[in-house]
Amino acid sequence: MVSLGIRRDLFAMVLLGSALVSGAPLEAQGLGDPDRGAEVFKQCTACHQIGDGAVNRIGPHLNMVFGRQAGGLENFRYSESMTRAGVDGIMWTVETLDIYLENPKSLVSKTRMNFRGLDRAQDRADVMAYLREFSQDPSDIPEAMPTATGTDHDLDPAILAIQGDPEYGEYLASECKTCHQANGAADGIPAITQWPVEDFVVAMHAYKRKLRPHPIMQMMARRLSDEEIAALAAYFEDLE
Repeated sequence: MVSLGIRRDLFAMVLLGSALVSGAPLEAQGLGDPDRGAEVFKQCTACHQIGDGAVNRIGPHLNMVFGRQAGGLENFRYSESMTRAGVDGIMWTVETLDIYLENPKSLVSKTRMNFRGLDRAQDRADVMAYLREFSQDPSDIPEAMPTATGTDHDLDPAILAIQGDPEYGEYLASECKTCHQANGAADGIPAITQWPVEDFVVAMHAYKRKLRPHPIMQMMARRLSDEEIAALAAYFEDLE
C-alpha cells in the first residue's frame, strides 16, 4: 500500500521480525539497527535511492531488494558481470548482501559499483536492517489472519465516521494488490475484497498502533493517513 512502484515478481524474502531465507530468527541472523543503518546508507545515496518515489540513478533503486535476482530489476542497465551473476543464480539474501557490501568485487568481480565496501560487520548488519524495511515477503502476510474478525476496539468514533473516497482508494490500492488479489482469491494470501468498512479501518489502525503484531502490515499502515485508510476501506468493500 506504499508507493514503492513494486511488481509482484520483486517480492523480497524478509521484513523486520519475519524469518529470513534460512528460516532463522532476526536475532540469529545478526541484523542490526535500521535507524543506524539509515545513517550508514547515506554513503550510498549518491548512486542509490530507496523508499517512496525511489528511481534508478547511477545504481538501481533498492526497494524490494531482498529476494531479488542479481541484475534482475527491469529498466536498469546492469554490467554484463552483474547480469551474468543473476543468470548464474545469485539472489540478494542476507548472506550474499553481506559479502557484497563488504567488498562488491569479491562477489561480482567486474561490477560497475565503485564502492570500497563496509569493513565493519555491524555497519553491514545495520544497512541490511534498514534495507529490509523496504522489502516484504508475501508468505508472511497470512500471519495477519483473521484480520476481519472482532471489532472490539477503542478507536475514536470520528475516525470511523470518515467517509472514504473509493476512487482515491483505487489509486492507493495498487500496492495492496501486489499481494492481495483483487478478485478475492486467497492463494496463500488472505483476501481483503468486500471486507466491511469498519473491520478494515479497525484492523488497519490496530496495525498502525502496533496492537496487531504483523510487521509488514505495521509498516504499510503507519504510512497511511486516516483519510487514506478510509479510502482503501471504501474501495475494497465494494470491489467486485
